Amino acid sequence: MTFFAQASATGLEPTLERTLDLIGVFAFAISGGLLAVRKGFELVGVTALALVTALGGGVVRDLLLGATPPTAFSEVLYLVVALAAAAVVFFGHWMITRALTRAVLIFDAAGLGLFCVTGAIKASTLGASLVGAILIGVISAAGGGIIRDVLANEPPSLFHRSSTLYAIPAGLGASAVVVAWRNGWYSGGVAIGVAIAVFVVRLAAMQFGWRAPMPLRAPFVAE
Repeated sequence: MTFFAQASATGLEPTLERTLDLIGVFAFAISGGLLAVRKGFELVGVTALALVTALGGGVVRDLLLGATPPTAFSEVLYLVVALAAAAVVFFGHWMITRALTRAVLIFDAAGLGLFCVTGAIKASTLGASLVGAILIGVISAAGGGIIRDVLANEPPSLFHRSSTLYAIPAGLGASAVVVAWRNGWYSGGVAIGVAIAVFVVRLAAMQFGWRAPMPLRAPFVAE
């Protein structure tokens, strides 16, 4: 077994790819469930936000690419993992809020790196244009969070003036793998390297408060 065998579209060994994918799903579901708890939602609300955060980006990606049914619906393990995360939040959110918030952010950053790569490569293998593949990579990584915030009646967090870099690292990562794919440089090693780079940039953005630039002379709006 090798992590760089060309056994899947991403170039990763299938078991490794699935494991990383499910870790990202779990982390995204936790973040969605925590927002539902903060908003005072009940069981259905917590479950719904956890599911759309974990699976929404991938579902939108697959629908845009015509890859139906979406992976989230055809492979039950994705749904099981997201539901398990929802249950963890529902019964143990107080523990997560106090002790594991940082860990959730780290897993979320890992999911961001992985999903932008897998989304962009899947789009490329199905014939999307260069720009289309990059956009689908970003949607795969950030789409679930946008759907989560809209359903919770919140301005999408990645658009906030105070939010740290999120979509930009995903876009850069998706761009890197699409360019590599189109020029014959792509491999499993490239996929892992780009995913790690996106992960590191996201963590650095959280640590040092890196933010996207504002429009020139934009008025100050109190948070």
